[in-house]
Amino acid sequence: MDESFPEPARRLVAAMRQAAAADPARTVAFQGAPGANSHRALSDYFPNGLPLPCAIFDEALEAVKDGTAAHAMIPVENSLHGRVADIHFLLPESGLSIVGEYFLPIVPALIGFKDAEVKRALSHPQALGQSRRWLRARGIAAEEHFDTAGAVATVAEMGDRSQAAIAPAFAAELYGLDVLADRIADDRDNVTRFLVLAREPARPARGAVMTTFVFAVNNVPAALYKAMGGFATNGVNMTKLESYQRGASFIATEFYADIEGAPGDAPVDRALAELAFHAKWLRLLGTYAQARPRG
Repeated sequence: MDESFPEPARRLVAAMRQAAAADPARTVAFQGAPGANSHRALSDYFPNGLPLPCAIFDEALEAVKDGTAAHAMIPVENSLHGRVADIHFLLPESGLSIVGEYFLPIVPALIGFKDAEVKRALSHPQALGQSRRWLRARGIAAEEHFDTAGAVATVAEMGDRSQAAIAPAFAAELYGLDVLADRIADDRDNVTRFLVLAREPARPARGAVMTTFVFAVNNVPAALYKAMGGFATNGVNMTKLESYQRGASFIATEFYADIEGAPGDAPVDRALAELAFHAKWLRLLGTYAQARPRG
């Protein structure tokens, strides 16, 4: 039992882990307390799935690797805040394959005790920042918490009616609290992209697909330009290219990329072959159905 979760969340985690242990094939691991956005995303994507809450991303990935879960649902980027920290390192090292994607609109709610006069709201720093103007207009102070749903569990545990949490509305019922206000984000255009991970790759039979990979190039002039040339000349649409640093040297840049298409398609094969020629290394992370059209 993970002691980082508040006691009301630990009770839910215990029940969910028991159910998951009885049916690993339906189990989906996620990071966060029950009621988090990741929990909501997997409930949408896997209507018959069994949620397995994990304290950290590594634990969720390990659950798939060791067979405790069949899949993991992991957030990789948000429309307002960019990529999720550490994911670019964790995905390649996990040895898992990306087999799906899902876009979840983030709709925060104020959750607490019915008819209470709220003085303070607890939540993850990003959730607090997304509702900053709404809170200020109502004179509600913000207090940082490690997790949105964990904040709901903390409010339930404290029993202080002046305290509330900002989290997905469906977390309220899990912890016996009420939605005091829904859709409180200052910016309504807030979407998180999730990736679905499994032990084995699975190419979709038909339809538009994405392929995700990571690579590194030699630290020489025009290395990235040359490596990317094959995608342009072969008409392969690259929808994402992000650089990130591994270690503290600031000289070994690695890249994370999404393209439309799949290995086995002639243009993609030619583009990847040219990339591999100019790259120090190239690692494919998965091919999966597009959940949302690009371009």
